[in-house]
Amino acid sequence: MTDVAADVYATRAKIGVVVPSTNTICEPDCALLAPDGVTNHTARIAIANITIDGDAAFDRLIRMSASALDEAVDRVMDTAPDVLVVGMSSLLVWDGLEVAAARRAALTERTGVPVTGGSFAIVEAAQRLSIDRIAIVSPYQPVADGHITRFFEGAGLAVVGFESLKCASPRAIAEVPETTLIEALDRLDGDGVDALVQFGTNLGFRSRAAEEWQRRGKPVIAINTVAYWHALRLIGIEDPITGMPTL
Repeated sequence: MTDVAADVYATRAKIGVVVPSTNTICEPDCALLAPDGVTNHTARIAIANITIDGDAAFDRLIRMSASALDEAVDRVMDTAPDVLVVGMSSLLVWDGLEVAAARRAALTERTGVPVTGGSFAIVEAAQRLSIDRIAIVSPYQPVADGHITRFFEGAGLAVVGFESLKCASPRAIAEVPETTLIEALDRLDGDGVDALVQFGTNLGFRSRAAEEWQRRGKPVIAINTVAYWHALRLIGIEDPITGMPTL
Protein backbone atom coordinates (compact mmCIF):
# COMPACT_ATOMS: atom_id res chain seq x y z
CA MET A 1 0.00 0.00 0.00
CA THR A 2 0.99 3.61 -0.44
CA ASP A 3 1.83 5.82 2.53
CA VAL A 4 -1.51 7.19 3.79
CA ALA A 5 -0.30 8.50 7.15
CA ALA A 6 -0.98 12.12 6.18
CA ASP A 7 -4.63 11.44 5.29
CA VAL A 8 -6.65 11.96 8.45
CA TYR A 9 -9.58 9.76 7.33
CA ALA A 10 -7.79 7.05 5.34
CA THR A 11 -5.58 5.87 8.17
CA ARG A 12 -5.49 2.35 6.72
CA ALA A 13 -6.20 2.57 2.99
CA LYS A 14 -7.87 4.37 0.12
CA ILE A 15 -9.92 2.48 -2.44
CA GLY A 16 -10.47 3.89 -5.91
CA VAL A 17 -13.70 2.91 -7.65
CA VAL A 18 -14.75 3.58 -11.23
CA VAL A 19 -18.42 3.21 -12.09
CA PRO A 20 -20.65 4.10 -15.04
CA SER A 21 -22.00 7.64 -14.89
CA THR A 22 -25.53 6.17 -14.76
CA ASN A 23 -24.81 3.92 -11.78
CA THR A 24 -26.46 4.90 -8.48
CA ILE A 25 -25.95 1.66 -6.48
CA CYS A 26 -22.26 0.73 -6.47
CA GLU A 27 -20.98 3.89 -4.78
CA PRO A 28 -23.38 3.76 -1.79
CA ASP A 29 -22.80 0.02 -1.45
CA CYS A 30 -19.06 0.63 -1.16
CA ALA A 31 -19.66 3.35 1.41
CA LEU A 32 -21.65 0.96 3.57
CA LEU A 33 -19.01 -1.76 3.28
CA ALA A 34 -15.99 0.36 4.23
CA PRO A 35 -14.34 -0.60 7.53
CA ASP A 36 -12.90 2.02 9.88
CA GLY A 37 -9.90 3.78 8.47
CA VAL A 38 -10.71 2.95 4.83
CA THR A 39 -12.10 5.58 2.46
CA ASN A 40 -13.57 5.23 -1.04
CA HIS A 41 -12.97 7.60 -3.94
CA THR A 42 -15.10 7.36 -7.06
CA ALA A 43 -14.77 8.45 -10.68
CA ARG A 44 -17.39 7.92 -13.35
CA ILE A 45 -17.11 6.25 -16.74
CA ALA A 46 -19.04 8.51 -19.12
CA ILE A 47 -21.91 6.62 -20.75
CA ALA A 48 -25.32 7.69 -22.00
CA ASN A 49 -28.56 6.35 -20.58
CA ILE A 50 -29.46 4.84 -23.94
CA THR A 51 -32.41 2.59 -24.65
CA ILE A 52 -31.23 -1.00 -24.63
CA ASP A 53 -33.68 -2.81 -26.88
CA GLY A 54 -31.63 -5.85 -27.72
CA ASP A 55 -28.24 -7.50 -27.98
CA ALA A 56 -26.72 -5.07 -30.50
CA ALA A 57 -27.50 -2.03 -28.35
CA PHE A 58 -26.04 -3.65 -25.27
CA ASP A 59 -22.86 -4.69 -27.03
CA ARG A 60 -22.49 -1.12 -28.33
CA LEU A 61 -22.85 0.20 -24.78
CA ILE A 62 -20.04 -2.06 -23.55
CA ARG A 63 -17.72 -1.03 -26.38
CA MET A 64 -18.37 2.67 -25.63
CA SER A 65 -17.73 2.09 -21.92
CA ALA A 66 -14.42 0.38 -22.62
CA SER A 67 -13.23 3.39 -24.61
CA ALA A 68 -14.11 5.74 -21.72
CA LEU A 69 -12.59 3.59 -18.97
CA ASP A 70 -9.03 4.92 -18.97
CA GLU A 71 -10.11 8.54 -18.54
CA ALA A 72 -12.13 7.66 -15.42
CA VAL A 73 -9.25 5.59 -14.07
CA ASP A 74 -6.81 8.45 -14.53
CA ARG A 75 -9.13 10.82 -12.64
CA VAL A 76 -9.54 8.55 -9.63
CA MET A 77 -5.80 7.90 -9.48
CA ASP A 78 -5.33 11.56 -8.53
CA THR A 79 -6.44 10.46 -5.04
CA ALA A 80 -3.52 7.98 -4.83
CA PRO A 81 -5.63 4.93 -3.94
CA ASP A 82 -4.05 1.67 -2.79
CA VAL A 83 -6.29 -0.52 -4.95
CA LEU A 84 -8.69 0.01 -7.84
CA VAL A 85 -12.17 -1.51 -8.22
CA VAL A 86 -13.76 -1.57 -11.67
CA GLY A 87 -17.41 -1.13 -10.72
CA MET A 88 -18.78 -2.13 -14.11
CA SER A 89 -18.85 -5.90 -14.02
CA SER A 90 -19.48 -6.45 -17.72
CA LEU A 91 -16.20 -4.73 -18.66
CA LEU A 92 -14.21 -7.45 -16.91
CA VAL A 93 -15.92 -10.39 -18.60
CA TRP A 94 -16.51 -9.15 -22.14
CA ASP A 95 -14.89 -11.33 -24.81
CA GLY A 96 -13.89 -13.95 -22.23
CA LEU A 97 -11.26 -14.57 -19.57
CA GLU A 98 -8.18 -13.94 -21.70
CA VAL A 99 -9.34 -10.52 -22.90
CA ALA A 100 -10.65 -9.55 -19.45
CA ALA A 101 -7.38 -10.59 -17.81
CA ALA A 102 -5.45 -8.52 -20.35
CA ARG A 103 -7.63 -5.50 -19.59
CA ARG A 104 -7.06 -5.99 -15.88
CA ALA A 105 -3.30 -6.33 -16.41
CA ALA A 106 -3.24 -3.15 -18.52
CA LEU A 107 -5.04 -1.27 -15.76
CA THR A 108 -2.57 -2.57 -13.17
CA GLU A 109 0.31 -1.37 -15.33
CA ARG A 110 -1.37 1.99 -15.91
CA THR A 111 -2.12 2.61 -12.22
CA GLY A 112 0.64 0.77 -10.40
CA VAL A 113 -1.86 -0.67 -7.90
CA PRO A 114 -3.80 -3.95 -7.65
CA VAL A 115 -7.00 -4.02 -9.70
CA THR A 116 -10.13 -6.07 -9.23
CA GLY A 117 -13.76 -6.19 -10.23
CA GLY A 118 -16.71 -8.46 -9.58
CA SER A 119 -15.79 -11.20 -12.02
CA PHE A 120 -12.27 -11.78 -10.70
CA ALA A 121 -13.49 -11.41 -7.12
CA ILE A 122 -16.11 -14.13 -7.68
CA VAL A 123 -13.44 -16.49 -8.99
CA GLU A 124 -11.31 -15.86 -5.90
CA ALA A 125 -14.27 -16.36 -3.56
CA ALA A 126 -15.27 -19.55 -5.36
CA GLN A 127 -11.80 -20.97 -4.90
CA ARG A 128 -11.84 -20.20 -1.17
CA LEU A 129 -15.33 -21.70 -0.80
CA SER A 130 -14.58 -24.77 -2.99
CA ILE A 131 -17.42 -23.81 -5.35
CA ASP A 132 -17.64 -25.50 -8.75
CA ARG A 133 -21.15 -24.75 -10.07
CA ILE A 134 -22.80 -21.34 -10.10
CA ALA A 135 -26.08 -19.89 -11.31
CA ILE A 136 -26.27 -16.23 -12.26
CA VAL A 137 -28.92 -13.53 -12.41
CA SER A 138 -27.96 -10.41 -14.36
CA PRO A 139 -29.74 -7.22 -15.45
CA TYR A 140 -28.40 -7.46 -18.98
CA GLN A 141 -29.58 -8.53 -22.41
CA PRO A 142 -29.04 -12.17 -23.44
CA VAL A 143 -25.86 -11.31 -25.39
CA ALA A 144 -24.15 -10.88 -22.04
CA ASP A 145 -24.97 -14.43 -20.98
CA GLY A 146 -22.44 -15.83 -23.39
CA HIS A 147 -19.67 -13.40 -22.43
CA ILE A 148 -20.19 -13.98 -18.70
CA THR A 149 -20.43 -17.75 -19.11
CA ARG A 150 -17.33 -17.82 -21.30
CA PHE A 151 -15.38 -15.90 -18.65
CA PHE A 152 -16.35 -18.12 -15.73
CA GLU A 153 -15.96 -21.37 -17.62
CA GLY A 154 -12.53 -20.17 -18.68
CA ALA A 155 -11.77 -19.73 -14.99
CA GLY A 156 -12.90 -23.28 -14.20
CA LEU A 157 -16.46 -22.65 -12.98
CA ALA A 158 -19.50 -24.35 -14.47
CA VAL A 159 -22.41 -21.99 -15.13
CA VAL A 160 -25.42 -24.26 -14.60
CA GLY A 161 -28.16 -21.62 -14.70
CA PHE A 162 -28.65 -18.11 -16.02
CA GLU A 163 -31.43 -15.53 -15.95
CA SER A 164 -31.22 -12.18 -17.75
CA LEU A 165 -33.60 -9.44 -16.64
CA LYS A 166 -33.23 -7.46 -19.89
CA CYS A 167 -33.34 -4.02 -18.27
CA ALA A 168 -34.30 -1.33 -20.76
CA SER A 169 -31.57 1.20 -19.93
CA PRO A 170 -28.53 1.56 -17.66
CA ARG A 171 -30.46 3.63 -15.10
CA ALA A 172 -33.39 1.22 -15.13
CA ILE A 173 -31.15 -1.44 -13.59
CA ALA A 174 -31.23 0.42 -10.26
CA GLU A 175 -35.03 0.29 -10.30
CA VAL A 176 -35.25 -3.52 -10.13
CA PRO A 177 -36.86 -4.46 -6.79
CA GLU A 178 -35.36 -7.06 -4.48
CA THR A 179 -38.44 -9.25 -4.96
CA THR A 180 -37.65 -9.63 -8.65
CA LEU A 181 -34.13 -10.81 -7.81
CA ILE A 182 -35.34 -13.22 -5.13
CA GLU A 183 -37.84 -14.76 -7.54
CA ALA A 184 -35.07 -15.20 -10.11
CA LEU A 185 -32.87 -16.91 -7.52
CA ASP A 186 -35.77 -19.19 -6.60
CA ARG A 187 -36.01 -20.32 -10.22
CA LEU A 188 -32.25 -20.84 -10.48
CA ASP A 189 -31.63 -22.55 -7.15
CA GLY A 190 -31.42 -26.31 -6.82
CA ASP A 191 -29.34 -29.24 -5.64
CA GLY A 192 -26.95 -28.89 -8.57
CA VAL A 193 -26.07 -25.28 -7.73
CA ASP A 194 -23.21 -24.58 -5.31
CA ALA A 195 -23.69 -20.81 -5.25
CA LEU A 196 -25.98 -18.11 -6.61
CA VAL A 197 -24.46 -14.96 -8.07
CA GLN A 198 -26.04 -11.54 -8.59
CA PHE A 199 -24.23 -9.80 -11.44
CA GLY A 200 -24.53 -6.13 -12.37
CA THR A 201 -23.19 -3.40 -10.08
CA ASN A 202 -26.28 -1.20 -10.47
CA LEU A 203 -28.59 -3.82 -8.94
CA GLY A 204 -29.41 -3.10 -5.31
CA PHE A 205 -29.05 -6.46 -3.57
CA ARG A 206 -26.18 -6.12 -1.10
CA SER A 207 -28.05 -6.52 2.19
CA ARG A 208 -30.65 -8.96 0.91
CA ALA A 209 -28.00 -11.24 -0.59
CA ALA A 210 -26.49 -11.66 2.88
CA GLU A 211 -29.91 -12.67 4.22
CA GLU A 212 -30.47 -15.08 1.33
CA TRP A 213 -27.08 -16.72 1.98
CA GLN A 214 -28.21 -17.51 5.50
CA ARG A 215 -31.72 -18.56 4.48
CA ARG A 216 -30.67 -20.87 1.65
CA GLY A 217 -27.67 -22.40 3.38
CA LYS A 218 -25.39 -21.72 0.40
CA PRO A 219 -23.47 -18.70 -0.88
CA VAL A 220 -25.54 -15.93 -2.43
CA ILE A 221 -22.95 -13.50 -3.71
CA ALA A 222 -23.72 -9.86 -4.49
CA ILE A 223 -21.32 -8.37 -7.01
CA ASN A 224 -20.53 -5.15 -5.15
CA THR A 225 -19.93 -6.97 -1.88
CA VAL A 226 -17.54 -9.51 -3.35
CA ALA A 227 -15.62 -6.87 -5.33
CA TYR A 228 -15.13 -4.74 -2.22
CA TRP A 229 -14.15 -7.78 -0.16
CA HIS A 230 -11.54 -8.73 -2.75
CA ALA A 231 -10.17 -5.19 -2.91
CA LEU A 232 -9.57 -5.23 0.84
CA ARG A 233 -7.91 -8.64 0.69
CA LEU A 234 -5.60 -7.53 -2.11
CA ILE A 235 -4.15 -4.85 0.17
CA GLY A 236 -3.93 -7.05 3.25
CA ILE A 237 -7.04 -5.91 5.12
CA GLU A 238 -8.79 -8.94 6.60
CA ASP A 239 -11.75 -7.29 8.33
CA PRO A 240 -14.99 -9.30 8.05
CA ILE A 241 -17.44 -8.01 5.45
CA THR A 242 -21.18 -8.41 5.82
CA GLY A 243 -22.36 -10.60 2.98
CA MET A 244 -19.17 -12.69 2.89
CA PRO A 245 -19.68 -14.53 6.19
CA THR A 246 -17.11 -17.29 5.82
CA LEU A 247 -14.29 -15.27 4.25
